[in-house]
Amino acid sequence: MHGICHAPHLFLDRRSAGLELAEALMPHAAERPLVLALPRGGVPVAFEAARMLHAELDILLVRRIGAPGHSGLALGAVIDGTHPQFVVNEEVIRQVRPPAGWFEAEIQRQLQELERTRQLYCREPPIPVVDRCVILVDDGIDTGSSVRAALKGLAKSAPGQLILAVPVAPRAVAQDLQRLVDELVCLAMPEPFDSIARHYGDFDETTNREVADLLAEARHSAR
Repeated sequence: MHGICHAPHLFLDRRSAGLELAEALMPHAAERPLVLALPRGGVPVAFEAARMLHAELDILLVRRIGAPGHSGLALGAVIDGTHPQFVVNEEVIRQVRPPAGWFEAEIQRQLQELERTRQLYCREPPIPVVDRCVILVDDGIDTGSSVRAALKGLAKSAPGQLILAVPVAPRAVAQDLQRLVDELVCLAMPEPFDSIARHYGDFDETTNREVADLLAEARHSAR
């Protein structure tokens, strides 16, 4: 495993950050990688990276499972895909001890929510990741909780190679996540780290319509 890091700097916007990521990822272009974006902010970044790499683009949806009565306490997460996966925080479950059957029912509820969200964005089934070079992209990492769940879920789907690529992240979090991937590409690891938005000139919210339009454009270009 190894990481790429350049001096901290300001990105113009998400799409320009995606172009910079593409340069760092170019050695993987010949592997015909699959680029997976974490919506919503990761999609404009991933779109540009996939376009430059001539790679397929898809989204990876993650739904946290909060403890009953304590939604901020994560018991696990559900990750979509050809075969949806879920990850479990066994220690928290032992502490919370949810009612019998509650966790299983919540997994099913979140799976339904994943399907609803996918239909909203692209109305296409997930692209299989088995044996593929998979590049997971977001617009940045803060605590890393969603990315960590996504990586653990992806690993269960047996990609040939798993790469995490982000424009900016706290150094300690990036180093922790690096253990879950074959390669980490991070363009900036500033210390101290305040927020992802601080490292972008334009960090306006990515809309559902923008996500849908970019995914449609990527699918059309791939045909």
